[in-house]
Amino acid sequence: MSSEHPCGHDRSHIVDSAFYGHRYSTKASRRIFCDRCRYQRWLDVEAALALEQGALGIIPADAAELIAAAARIERIDLSRVREEIRKTSHSLVGLLRVFQDACEGQSGEFVHYGATTQDIQDTAQSVQMRDVLDELDRLLAAIAARLADLADEHAETVALGRTHAQPALPIGFGLKVAGWLDEVVRNGERLRGMRERVCAAQLFGGVGTMAGFGDQALELLEGFSGRLGLSAPRMGWHVARDRVAEFVSGVAITAGTMGRIADEVRILSRPEFGEVETGWRHGQVGSSTMPHKRNPEACEQAVVMARLAAATVNVGLAAMSGDHERDSRSLRLEWACVPDVAHYTLSSCEIVLSIVSGLTVHTDRLMENTQVVAAEIASERLMLALGQHLGKQTAHEQVYELSQQARSSGAPLEQLVRENDNIRLLDALELDRIFDPPSYLGKSAALTRRTVAEAREFVATARTPEDGPEDTH
Repeated sequence: MSSEHPCGHDRSHIVDSAFYGHRYSTKASRRIFCDRCRYQRWLDVEAALALEQGALGIIPADAAELIAAAARIERIDLSRVREEIRKTSHSLVGLLRVFQDACEGQSGEFVHYGATTQDIQDTAQSVQMRDVLDELDRLLAAIAARLADLADEHAETVALGRTHAQPALPIGFGLKVAGWLDEVVRNGERLRGMRERVCAAQLFGGVGTMAGFGDQALELLEGFSGRLGLSAPRMGWHVARDRVAEFVSGVAITAGTMGRIADEVRILSRPEFGEVETGWRHGQVGSSTMPHKRNPEACEQAVVMARLAAATVNVGLAAMSGDHERDSRSLRLEWACVPDVAHYTLSSCEIVLSIVSGLTVHTDRLMENTQVVAAEIASERLMLALGQHLGKQTAHEQVYELSQQARSSGAPLEQLVRENDNIRLLDALELDRIFDPPSYLGKSAALTRRTVAEAREFVATARTPEDGPEDTH
């Protein structure tokens, strides 16, 4: 590197890249897990503790107000904090020392009164997880709203259902979209269900006894938790890390859903299918050598995010094995996997929202692809109709032989069927109906519209910024 342009090497993780970070993280995820804002959250937690202790008379009320007033990152000498961390080899004491000096008069003597380091850091992490769940709730509701409209519009649009990547039976295209939609809603419900359980405060002291808080310990816990918008747990969870493991796993599942949707859009947009088309704007470049390319890069990136999110789950589960009453081996794992799974999952949701918002459905190609294999995908219907005369198993064997003969010889299946003596048990009109894909969509439309209705209820109850504390840092 040229000595004329020295680099401070401040950005080394892909999520922080000034050039590529926007594809691996989001504005919200960077706000929630900002390094500087981490300290502001810790200060917020210390302020909430002091204010509640002041209200209960555990510390002087005037000292609590001065502590809260000083709990602003702009009042903290972060270079000194960095020095203290190096000197003490402790993750919080450095900040506490600088914070104490920033407090007016002797009020700093009451900072962090009775708490242990992990109380502050776990509580702040719970606030981060709460904010991630808020963002996911809004994003999933937006995705669900778009998919609900798309599914409803195409509830009766004929499409080809495929199993094991091969033609199977006709479906309504809305049914496919409703399958995405239903999974999105389940993710939203799963995340809502875990919210109170995983977003819990931590305020139990050195070994979980709360001894440092005296007789008002339980009352303090309730008030402290309420100030921060967190639930008050029954007991300390310094080494019981199932809450965080559930968060990481649940959030990663959501990214997995985004990957599945994006990958199916990628496949269906291939020219061989041509059934859907992702949005495009002039200026996007698909290749440095092939100017014609319009690559489904967004779909691919959503899959990348899903795979990266999945990789964090093992780390979250590994953090569950802590010893005795305290063990930092769990915490330091979580400091990596909680931000990572949030960055990747929020990014995957934003990408998929963009994909489905700009998705074009080519109904002509849906019908064309279905008609090409219309005879093949009539096999179930033919077997069931013939089975009323011959029995299901016998009918299956006969339709199997005819189907495989058609595939091997290239002869049209419908012709072989109409020429077969056994199948002459079915009259010509019935065979016309059997080989008509649009008339064999089953309950596609009903299942789609039922799913759409339930999804719209989910969308209607999505969180808004007014529903909870808004991070302003």
